[in-house]
Amino acid sequence: MKYSRFYGRLAGPMALALVVGACSGSATAAPSGGAGSPAASSGSGAAPYIAIVSKGSQHQFWQAVQKGATDEAKAKGATITYEGPASESEVDKQLTMLQTALDKKPAAICFAALDSKAAIPYLQKAKDAGIPVVGFDSGVDSPIPVTTVATDNIAAAAVIADKMAALIGSSGKVAVIVHDQTSQTGVTRRDGFVNQMKAKYPNIQIVSIQYGAGDPVKSADLAKTIMTANPDLKGFFGANEGSIKGVLNALKETSNEGKIVAIGYDSGQQQIDAITSGVEAGAITQNPVGIGAKCVDAALDAIAGKTLPKVIDTGFYWYDKTNITDPKIAAVLYK
Repeated sequence: MKYSRFYGRLAGPMALALVVGACSGSATAAPSGGAGSPAASSGSGAAPYIAIVSKGSQHQFWQAVQKGATDEAKAKGATITYEGPASESEVDKQLTMLQTALDKKPAAICFAALDSKAAIPYLQKAKDAGIPVVGFDSGVDSPIPVTTVATDNIAAAAVIADKMAALIGSSGKVAVIVHDQTSQTGVTRRDGFVNQMKAKYPNIQIVSIQYGAGDPVKSADLAKTIMTANPDLKGFFGANEGSIKGVLNALKETSNEGKIVAIGYDSGQQQIDAITSGVEAGAITQNPVGIGAKCVDAALDAIAGKTLPKVIDTGFYWYDKTNITDPKIAAVLYK
């Protein structure tokens, strides 16, 4: 069932293992479309250079975003670099990458913030230098970005709350494991789920909200602790790929597969397999390739001086074993 439309076109199912399997952790991506060094490519008459700083690199989601950005840059004749810290807990490392990107004097910067406040001084430097900033995936608490390319995470998490309630009979205990409480994606997914539960399902109790840094091992440990404290727990919401992978691992290790409802976010092979087998009830898929492509498009528009909307909504779908093979959904799932 479709809950939000996607903007832009995706060219068929993604074979990410072949396209981005060689992407390294925090290494800078090879420039796309254009010759010369990144700094030189921002000069007059050269391909515009866009520096892209992601939240991480350890999950396939970010590799899918990179694919979208790389392909779009090549198609539009732009040059990009793409990098992110190895872990989504490495805020300082990401800020160092952002400063390095600024030092290269790009024509524009695309930035997905790990900490929505800590990055503001760096973005102010970009503004002072006349470098437009495009937020993607996770915005910042500042008007500096000319636009933010992202999923409506509040709406998506509310859909998850509705699905969870239906699956557990609108009563009982549930828990949430989120990747962080500093990024806008962490906050909005958490709040979208919690607020929908409070507003519509008074007989459902959220017994714990924990933060696992998107790390499957840490998230699994948190999930096991929650289950020990709440033997009558009925459901888990894992708010990103790493969080739900941790939940799935914990359910398997404690022999609770099929006994506790698990709902996730994004995709990846483990989630796809779990949903297909029925171990996981379903998940929200974003449009990661579309996010990367729209990020580049917005940066090019900003370089050209065009006015952009404050938010570019890239859409989402709920998927489960009944619709996982739907071509519209299969096209935005990554493995």
